This record gives sequence, structure tokens and C-alpha cells, in this order.
Amino acid sequence: MNILSLETSSEWCSVAVWLDGNAQVREELAGQRHSERILPMIDGLLHDAGMELAAFDAIAFGAGPGSFTGLRIACGVAQGLAFAAGVPVACVSTLLAVAQGSGAERVVVCLDARMGEVYFGAFQREAASSGELRWSVTHPPQLCVPSAVPQLDGSGWVGAGNGFALHGARLAERYSGCLSETRAELRPRAYDIAALAVDMVRAKLTVAAEDAAPVYIRDRVALTVDERRALKAARGAPAEHS
Repeated sequence: MNILSLETSSEWCSVAVWLDGNAQVREELAGQRHSERILPMIDGLLHDAGMELAAFDAIAFGAGPGSFTGLRIACGVAQGLAFAAGVPVACVSTLLAVAQGSGAERVVVCLDARMGEVYFGAFQREAASSGELRWSVTHPPQLCVPSAVPQLDGSGWVGAGNGFALHGARLAERYSGCLSETRAELRPRAYDIAALAVDMVRAKLTVAAEDAAPVYIRDRVALTVDERRALKAARGAPAEHS
């Protein structure tokens, strides 16, 4: 199984070529320069691997949630390359990619969504009929204030993602007795996107290039006055007054 994967949902720009389980990866802390860096990174990686686009079974990208601009860049590049090569696209959850990268079996992922919120999802590995461990979704991706993230069942969960660095105290209080450790340094990476895309290709969960789309969760970044008041109330902050 050959996968080309892209991930630009955070400040990092990450590209991977997955060739039957062996991967070559390039990553850069790109900041706001994803659109400048991603195509040269892909070209360099393809050159090093000696691969043509048509040789891939799919092109995968981190579909979100994450940075609006970053998601659009990854989706647009994946669509263009896939259309040119005549291959399908795997739209992979960035939250699940963080869980995949943790190496754990019970993972609660919280990524910074700004505006005092986190992108949240919880996942567990369960045995499939083949005997292999597959991810199941305990809580689907959603946008939450840290004090109101969904509760977890039982203990032994690994907390992953930079939400645990920014909102560690509130999340630790919310998940008292549930977490075995936290790994705030974990982020979506193209390597993990590729690993998840392999199963998506096998399960025929890919889409045609023209049907690929990001998963935003938050559909806008500006709130009304009433919405800001409600959000501050949920965080326990003093309300605004007109």
C-alpha cells in the first residue's frame, strides 16, 4: 500500500510517503508559510523516494479540525494532486491522528482551538474480527470549553495534544482519576495520517478528489455579543456589559 500524506492543520507542515509500511517524512515549523513550503516538500520527498503520483493508492490529508487556512491548503493540494494522478483521497481526522501517534489504547485528545476552547475527541483501540486492534470513537470530534469536555469512562486514559498544555488545570480537574498521563507535545503528523489512511483505503472509505473536504467544526471565528457573553459564562468569567 502506497500513500502520500499531507498535514498542515497546525503551525507544522508535514509530508510523508508511506511505501508498504516504510515511511519517509519531511516536517518544518512553517508558521504561516504552509502554502509556500508544502509543494517543494512534496517534490523533494517524491524525488528521494523515486515515486510518481500515479503509483500511490491514495493521497491523504489531515482534514481537521484545526487551522482554517491550514485545512484549506492541505485539502486543496490533496485534491489537485489526486485529480492529476487519478487516485482517491483519504480525509483523515487530525484528532484521530494524534491518538494514533500516542501509541496508547485509550486516548482523549484536546487541541487548542483558540478563543478559550479546545477541539476534543476520545478514542479507544478495540479488537476487530481479524484480531487486529482498530480505533473506535468514544466521543466524536467537537468544540468545547475545557471545563465542559465530555466525561470519560474509567481510568487509564492518555491525555494528548496542546490543549493539555494550555488548559491543563481545568482538564486535570475534569478528568480527575481518569488520566494515566498527559502528552501535551503530541500533534497531528503526516506519518500518522498515512498509517490511518491505509485502513481507510482497505475499507473503501476514500472519496473522489472533487468530494474531499475539510472538517471545520467551528464554522466561523467571530461571535456576536450575546454569544461572547454565553461563552464567558461557560468559562466562569465575568459577563460583558453593554
